[in-house]
Amino acid sequence: MHLFFLLVPSTGFIGERAMNSTLFIIGVIGNIISVLVFVSPIPTFWRIVRSRSTEDFEAAPYVLTLLNTLLWLYYGLTKPDGLLIATVNGFGAVMETIYIVLFLVYASDKGKRVKTAKLVAALDIGFFGVVFAVTSFAIGGLDMKIMVIGLICACLSVFMYGSPLAAVRTVITSKSVEYMPFFLSFFLFLNGGVWATYAILDGDVFLGVPNGIGCFLGAIQLVIYAVYMNSKVGSRSHGNDEAAYDASASLLSSKASKHGQHDVSVSV
Repeated sequence: MHLFFLLVPSTGFIGERAMNSTLFIIGVIGNIISVLVFVSPIPTFWRIVRSRSTEDFEAAPYVLTLLNTLLWLYYGLTKPDGLLIATVNGFGAVMETIYIVLFLVYASDKGKRVKTAKLVAALDIGFFGVVFAVTSFAIGGLDMKIMVIGLICACLSVFMYGSPLAAVRTVITSKSVEYMPFFLSFFLFLNGGVWATYAILDGDVFLGVPNGIGCFLGAIQLVIYAVYMNSKVGSRSHGNDEAAYDASASLLSSKASKHGQHDVSVSV
């Protein structure tokens, strides 16, 4: 009789394995969607490389996205079982670094190159360096360190998820969806939904709150798109796709350009 109980796994053990498998699958799906968001600016930078000029594109969204991915990478490496969070944001950090390097190389003028370099120094090196130093040397205990890093990540992610609302305002004003690209809104909605589900199963409030808000905001954008998608108001012209991304970026950039594309890669 005792041997029987040793050979048959308990219901709790089976349930825990099923939960871990579900969590892993959802995390992998989230990684795939996040990768699609991270690579979405490639056409923009291919255009920059071909023209050998950044034209009117703005660097601020990419600098902020790099900061976001670095913070989430640090969070994933610090948190036990945070491998899936770390891997996708490690990929995102590499992609954003490449974008910024290309932006510095092909900056349309010296002033824009200097401005970009200052932003990188202040945010991606300075701010991230301060967070890393404080959490590594001034905060004791793993739980407290995870809480501080997670809170910073959550606040920045909420801010970045809310940035495309500028495009919603433009759509309502112009009664045209030409300034709000569908696939950007769709993938942000999916990204927020998948990672919010992952966070609920994992019991991670810092991951769940910003992505839950992001999923909600993404749903609002899709509803707005459905309402105005057949509107005849507004004429399309060359470069409107880039202008659409710039409308999303205006809350992140101090000066919105007329032909910019925004990488709102909000990570996880």
